[in-house]
Amino acid sequence: MSQRNSQAAKTAARERLRQEREREAKRAKAKRQVVVAVSVVAGLAIAGGVAYGIAQANKPSAWEAAEDAKLVAPANTSGKNGLDVVIGKGGEKTLAVYEDPRCPVCAAFEQSVGETIRKGMEDGKYKVQFVGATFIDKNVPGEGSRNALSAMGAALNVSPEAFLDFKAALYSAKFHPEENTDKFADDDYLIEVANSVDALKGNEKFQKDVKDGTFDRWSLEMNKKFNADGEKYGFGGTPSLVMDGKLVTDSGGQSAPMTVDEFNASINKALDS
Repeated sequence: MSQRNSQAAKTAARERLRQEREREAKRAKAKRQVVVAVSVVAGLAIAGGVAYGIAQANKPSAWEAAEDAKLVAPANTSGKNGLDVVIGKGGEKTLAVYEDPRCPVCAAFEQSVGETIRKGMEDGKYKVQFVGATFIDKNVPGEGSRNALSAMGAALNVSPEAFLDFKAALYSAKFHPEENTDKFADDDYLIEVANSVDALKGNEKFQKDVKDGTFDRWSLEMNKKFNADGEKYGFGGTPSLVMDGKLVTDSGGQSAPMTVDEFNASINKALDS
């Protein structure tokens, strides 16, 4: 090989090496750009996720939001904010019944005395005022009392009879859960209970009100009434009965009458006083 050819070959080899280095540099640069772009996108995604998480954490719960929601009172109510739920047309006196939907003692009370109270109302001995409480949601953390009371408002919106039948079903041995089992927080379970009531079975308006929480604010306001009345009349738990501003208790004078005989004796005394 001549010196000229040898020099040309070396020059060509250096040129190929230079071009290959340039291509490699371009590939490395492109790779770095992709990595940076992916990192930026990932960083934005993480930042967005963190921001979303913070926003969700600071977002008020459904019940916190209900505190500021427009108050919708059920039909068949009266008084300020529709908090007077008085059923019955006969009798000069009104028996106020205070109950918490999750309360196991209320369930025992309703299973024992509920029908007797309703019969006395239907016979015209007295009217009955129902006041709901939700303190168990605080004492045994949950939201079933508030949710069930809201659903009771939806039943009352259908009719007083639907309300009474639904209330009886909620407290029944078949449907009432253990106090520490927050089944009433589940809308579907409340609708299942309601389907045992003729007026509510398959009732789409009732079901929508339950799922939409139409009467959630009303439920919260009802508990405030329970608290205010408890301070006024001197009780702090459920069930509690009041007639003419006086507690109706069993013979011991401390608790609501839990049997039919005790209730009849106590209510007759209250009616005669």
